[in-house]
Amino acid sequence: MTNYLDKIPEQSKDYIRRLVVLNKIKIFLKKNRKTKYGDFTVKPNGQKLITINSDLNIYRFLITLLHEIAHFLTYNDYGFYVKPHGIEWKNKFKNLLLPIINPNIFPSDVLKPLAFYAKNPKASTDSDLQLSLILNKFDKEKVKYVFQLKNGSEFKIYNGKKFKLIRKIRKRYECKDLLTKKLYLFNPNYKICL
Repeated sequence: MTNYLDKIPEQSKDYIRRLVVLNKIKIFLKKNRKTKYGDFTVKPNGQKLITINSDLNIYRFLITLLHEIAHFLTYNDYGFYVKPHGIEWKNKFKNLLLPIINPNIFPSDVLKPLAFYAKNPKASTDSDLQLSLILNKFDKEKVKYVFQLKNGSEFKIYNGKKFKLIRKIRKRYECKDLLTKKLYLFNPNYKICL
């Protein structure tokens, strides 16, 4: 069985191990889930669990793991009385990220976008286009993104639904579901199938 420590950069293992042991965190690896990289849940019996997709590259895995540990620590301090990605979580996540933003752990091209992201972390690393694209470079599977298409191009998403790109609106792309004719907005770095 694969250990979560096998999924992160070597130089980050001691830091992560200390966090996990000190806080008695339970981490489980999951098969690829298309809608999320990881999650933190509290079961009805009070058990707290973190799950992370096992197919993430080592850099995205590390960031996702710290994201979920921030949820764990925020829950321990505030329970369900704060927003999931509110200021309390942002501060925890930022403080967890700061010790690992160094060239011994991340390649140089990841450091600047990661440092920028850490100033005000969002609910998903994918909401930061630069960081997302840099992290995706380390994936085994090469992908295509919505922003690489021309207006009028047709594409599929992970669940098989087909869309047509209409136009760019500010930062996102308006696309029409070819079956229902409904319009949707996609982030530029949304991974697609052709």
